[in-house]
Amino acid sequence: MYLFIFFIAYSLLVFVLRSFLLWKKTKVNPLTFNKGDDAHGYNGKVFGIISIIELIVVSIYAFIPNWHKFLLPFWYLENDTLVYIGWALLILSLLFVWFAQSNMRESWRIGIDEENKTELVTNGFFAISRNPIFLGIMIANIGLFLVLPNAFTLLIIALSTVSINTQIRLEEEFLVKEFGEKYTEYKQSVNRWITFKSVSNDK
Repeated sequence: MYLFIFFIAYSLLVFVLRSFLLWKKTKVNPLTFNKGDDAHGYNGKVFGIISIIELIVVSIYAFIPNWHKFLLPFWYLENDTLVYIGWALLILSLLFVWFAQSNMRESWRIGIDEENKTELVTNGFFAISRNPIFLGIMIANIGLFLVLPNAFTLLIIALSTVSINTQIRLEEEFLVKEFGEKYTEYKQSVNRWITFKSVSNDK
């Protein structure tokens, strides 16, 4: 039950509440995935499917424990230590995503916004990662797998990895067109996922 409550709270905080606050302040809808069949619109549908799978999995775990076996659990990974690590990653992800969204302020979007001009954010968490929100989501997916190690949570990691990496490349292409040399310089100084001491030009 705790995992279900956390999943709902996570979704409400980082998607619903953030969207409402941005809309209230700017009157801009941050959900910018189109309904077309291009790569951007298709990836939006994949994100939706992943969210549905997550909801189904945590709902079964919370309300229909007898169906847990149909999720094909990896029983050899079911131990308290991994569960604690998983929960720590889930909480870390929530904090990481929330504060990264705060860094973006009015520039935060779910998808690519080709209609409303935004600012290029390079401070805060964006000084160490070009994609801290996506990084936080990936951390949450790993945390979910450790709490519930089964074939479907592993599928969520696989689908999210492909979908997020596709979205990142679409956004990078858009940002180069939108900000030009400014984004190119930022791209050369900050890694796609996380930056430590030195950064190579090949990212």
